[in-house]
Amino acid sequence: MHSPFGFSSTIDDVLAGVDLAGKRVLLTGVSAGLGTETARGLLSRGATVVGTARDMDKARSATARLGGEPGQIDLVELDLASLDSVRRGANAIAGSYDSFDVIIANAGVMTPGAGKTRDGFEIQMGTNHLGHFVLVNRLAHLLSSGGRLVMVASAGHRISDVDLDDLNYERRPFDDWAAYGQSKTANILFAVEFDRRHKGRGVRATALHPGGIQTELSRHIGREALDAAVAQFNAAADQLGIARQRWKSVAQGTATTAWAAFVANAEEIGGRYCEDCSVAAITDHTPSPLYPGVRSYALDPDRAQQLWAMSEKLVGEAF
Repeated sequence: MHSPFGFSSTIDDVLAGVDLAGKRVLLTGVSAGLGTETARGLLSRGATVVGTARDMDKARSATARLGGEPGQIDLVELDLASLDSVRRGANAIAGSYDSFDVIIANAGVMTPGAGKTRDGFEIQMGTNHLGHFVLVNRLAHLLSSGGRLVMVASAGHRISDVDLDDLNYERRPFDDWAAYGQSKTANILFAVEFDRRHKGRGVRATALHPGGIQTELSRHIGREALDAAVAQFNAAADQLGIARQRWKSVAQGTATTAWAAFVANAEEIGGRYCEDCSVAAITDHTPSPLYPGVRSYALDPDRAQQLWAMSEKLVGEAF
């Protein structure tokens, strides 16, 4: 699929000339980074945004600077690491709104170390996947025909497939980066199965990599460790003959999200994985996670259905 946009495009480039007046978007993780910038870009084109955040004071402070008309953005308290909080938030949203055009699952956590959510799940799987799994499914009926679900995943999915026998690292040694990769693969597989289930009523789902952006997401890593990781990446990339790490600005990092939500052809992105404002190629020719593209295990429809069933079992709720 040809796109006039690419690595350097910003959210304002993608949405230039796009009128979002009358469109309502649910956006998780609105209090910082990509979430705040995504909200800004959507508001600037006239959309109404319902933003969720764990820290409401932080969210109010962040969104107060975004502009827009009074009432154009609404905030809902929701902690993805607590299913009780997710369900309360979903109930509040369903009680206040009768429809959404787009749901953007943007919030997430990266390499916080070994830990559990309030429900006992490995914290990255519980926050990045299971929290969104419950939230989105509880609100799926509010997505109008022609609507879209956009899962903000990551190139980190190339680090690890999901281990359907041990999603919570109860039988194997814990690895922070592998756990992150597994949760991001789960984001993509969720989009694949959600798309299969809902495309018959005109609702499509896709997942994407926003790019490498230095936001609060990397706060658990630390500056020194991050610099060392990038240096290691670049050395390996040089040996493999592929591109070195290139950082995106926050505005560039939100471009693919806006493109997938409102600009891209729904049929072409449905059930797929996108990066740099285009559908990514499947790249299974190397075991190295450095190579770009999407790994086929993240788009496997059978694994997507198996993960859905396992997720229902873990959260104790069928959708």
